[in-house]
Amino acid sequence: MTKTYQAGDTVSGKVTGIQPYGAFVALDEQTQGLVHISEITHGYVKEVSEYLSVGQEVDVKVLEVDEKSKKISLSIRALQEQPPAAQRSEKPKQSLQSHVNENDSEGFNSLKDKMQEWIKRSGQ
Repeated sequence: MTKTYQAGDTVSGKVTGIQPYGAFVALDEQTQGLVHISEITHGYVKEVSEYLSVGQEVDVKVLEVDEKSKKISLSIRALQEQPPAAQRSEKPKQSLQSHVNENDSEGFNSLKDKMQEWIKRSGQ
């Protein structure tokens, strides 16, 4: 690595390769890092090539620099505004018991009680 990169830095780079697990981005002549598929954008990414292409200029945030292995983890998603959370309806939740039809309460009798009823019916 000719230039020193630190976690938190925001830099521009060029996509040099695409793999199923992410994209390699050249930060300078001798340094490249990996944008993992989970760091491309908010939400689910099935195909990296749907979002990035080789030769594309991108702004990335340095997440981690491993000096020992000379690997740099990058993120595009960290520079994007997070989409608003899905709005849930405001209606109050009902308990499961409120969904039970009162006429169905007979079905909750124990097997012992029902057995006595069946025996009586069979003798008629």
